[in-house]
Amino acid sequence: MRDTFVKTLIDIAEKDKNVHLITGDLGFGVLKPYWERVPNQFTNAGIAEQNMTSFAAGMALEGKTVFTYSIGNFPTLRAIEQIRNDCAYHDANVKIICVGGGFVYGSLGMSHHATEDIAIMRALPNVTVLAPGDLVEAEHATRAIYKHPGTCYLRLGRGGEKRIHDKIENFQIGKAIKVHSGEKVALFSTGAIFDEAIEASEMLREKGIDPSLYTFPTIKPIDKETIRKCFEEYDLVVTIEEHNLIGGFASAVAEVLSEIKNAKAQMLKIGINDQYSSIVGTQKYLREIYGISSREIVRKVEEIL
Repeated sequence: MRDTFVKTLIDIAEKDKNVHLITGDLGFGVLKPYWERVPNQFTNAGIAEQNMTSFAAGMALEGKTVFTYSIGNFPTLRAIEQIRNDCAYHDANVKIICVGGGFVYGSLGMSHHATEDIAIMRALPNVTVLAPGDLVEAEHATRAIYKHPGTCYLRLGRGGEKRIHDKIENFQIGKAIKVHSGEKVALFSTGAIFDEAIEASEMLREKGIDPSLYTFPTIKPIDKETIRKCFEEYDLVVTIEEHNLIGGFASAVAEVLSEIKNAKAQMLKIGINDQYSSIVGTQKYLREIYGISSREIVRKVEEIL
């Protein structure tokens, strides 16, 4: 996803000289093509994410479209006051890019496990929150936040994610994407854990369960229409996220569910059960440990059914 984001941003920046990218002293191997192509539209703010965010807000209020870039919790949790007071409050055109959502940096410990960022960012007024599921969604999401006014948060994976969609027609902020149709069960996925959701849906089919599958590249604003329709149509709706269950994607869906008068479906929430990870390891390993792997998704769905 990182490479897709950078390639897309290069294309955008070459056409719009008001676009500026600020990094918090990292990503040089990935960002090198950007600063070589548009050197006057790039700044390294150093390991100073709070300063980076205020600097971005100032540039945005002078007419720039500014992208800030860092890993995991650093451009978000470390700079949350600056995002709230300097960016979101002023509707500043700042696009906050987190590379490494969830357990991407699993071997570096809990300081690098971004598992509360969605909850915190979507709680801020005037902040649009996106978490693309594959490379195609990442490209569309990058272009969408560039065009979208105000402060946006884009939560990416790292590298090596699969290209799952062939193409996406009419990508829109605030709209879910139906991957395939099924019966009785609907799987809702957000972010790079989409690969586990795809695998889980295939495993369920082999077991005689044919779920529908939706990906939600936008968490705020959430696609209320799709959520409402699925809870009225299916017996079970399953939310899947690489994030704490409290305040994240499942919470956003549950907020919509609470307003549905004729809900038929039961809701199953699959995510991290309100805990920090004291375990280190690969992303795949930690997904298994914390019950959000494809195998665990299938087990939990079967248990409910």
